Amino acid sequence: MKKHTYILLATAFMLASCQGILDKEPIATLDAGSFFQSEDDAEQALNAAYQPLVFSSTNNNFYWAMAEVASDEAITGGDGSRPGITEMDAYTYTPRTEEFNTFWALQYAGITRCNLVLDNIGKIDMSESNRNRITGEALFLRGYYYFLLTQVFGDVPLFTSIAPPDQVKIPKTPVAQVRAQIIADCDRAAELLPAQQTAKNIGRATKGAAYALAAKTYLYEKNWDKVLEYVSKVKGLGIYALMPDYGDNFRKYTQNNAESVWEIQHANLELGVGNFLNQWWASKKYEGYGFAEVTEAFVLSFEPDDPRRKFTVAMNNEDYFGVVYKNSFSSTKYGVRKYLQAKDSVTQKADGDINYTPIRYAEVLLWEAEALTELNRVAEAQAPLEQVRARARAQAADPATALPPVTTTDQQTMRTAVRHERQVELGFELHRFFDLVRWGVAAQTLPGFMEGKNEVFPLPQTEIDLNPALVQNNGY
Repeated sequence: MKKHTYILLATAFMLASCQGILDKEPIATLDAGSFFQSEDDAEQALNAAYQPLVFSSTNNNFYWAMAEVASDEAITGGDGSRPGITEMDAYTYTPRTEEFNTFWALQYAGITRCNLVLDNIGKIDMSESNRNRITGEALFLRGYYYFLLTQVFGDVPLFTSIAPPDQVKIPKTPVAQVRAQIIADCDRAAELLPAQQTAKNIGRATKGAAYALAAKTYLYEKNWDKVLEYVSKVKGLGIYALMPDYGDNFRKYTQNNAESVWEIQHANLELGVGNFLNQWWASKKYEGYGFAEVTEAFVLSFEPDDPRRKFTVAMNNEDYFGVVYKNSFSSTKYGVRKYLQAKDSVTQKADGDINYTPIRYAEVLLWEAEALTELNRVAEAQAPLEQVRARARAQAADPATALPPVTTTDQQTMRTAVRHERQVELGFELHRFFDLVRWGVAAQTLPGFMEGKNEVFPLPQTEIDLNPALVQNNGY
């Protein structure tokens, strides 16, 4: 049975202690000295640094809408009660769109909590092993929050310690510099973190997660040699493997498995720490909001007899968590399946307990295939790509004919194959929009996307108003 240690502790800490040092401005001088007295204090503060990760109704994290609704995989759906999501679908959003402000504040809250830990951990008398682990986790989390910020906004202000009030109104830091900090944080974290956490600490950052986040950061930098170097570090740990059953990555009792490199824990505890995608993505005819309806183009991207389609998308007359899915369940006729679960398996629809896995080992293999392809080592790219396809093929109705191996040695053909594989393997796992942008094909793929503008989203107007040093992103 999976553990939710950091969620439980973080929630308890937030409920009991948030009127104290952590319930203040995201970037400011905080009176932390009186709090950080013991090892337990440091542990509680670290747990609070995990809290902004969760896709909960409390966090109201609409990163998923930027990743999916702004892409070609989903349209808005829903009842129109979230105009910001409709704006993302149509590229009519503005700096005043609420979801951007919420997302910005959430990430910087996480960063501030990490900096609180890092600024104060050295003052506490504690075992060196625990000091190293707590430091490593805080460094990794800070890197992860900054990675998300750069995906969404590009250049953002960089803080690596708690800043006094007269030093918080700073300009944006160039994205290359922020990414360099992410990699530095990951490198240091990897030195301090264990390869695997104990059973009671499942869900906390590990050495492999740090290597993988560095690899993904280098992917965005198009530093292909470094991608391969860090993928090799991940593989060299010898603890990750593809699950024989693709669906085990999205089921309650088979999570935190060998394929999980970095998995964000969710719990059905009626405390606002459950996965709200279970409600936001479910059909309105299945007690959901239906705010991400699957496009036909995404459904057609699957090759014949690719079993991943049924794990990802519900279609007419198929099982849908105990009921029969019908075309009327969605305006597009298709519904999302990932991160959803049967309604009788949770006590509250918005508190699902299917985890979100930002990095699966399958994606690590696809990074390797992509980097090898871009280095024109096309024949070598066949092997990691085939590992991913072979797992899917084995679950097909007719493995003898489904998903044939990709044997091309032509770079462009392999590039197309790898990009296709990312879409069908990782569909609705919150990667697609950002992939299209980093590949430079968003303008050709997404109607309404304006090249030179929509690669990033606008900085929240509230932040511009508070900080005159901030310059709005181009076009907004």
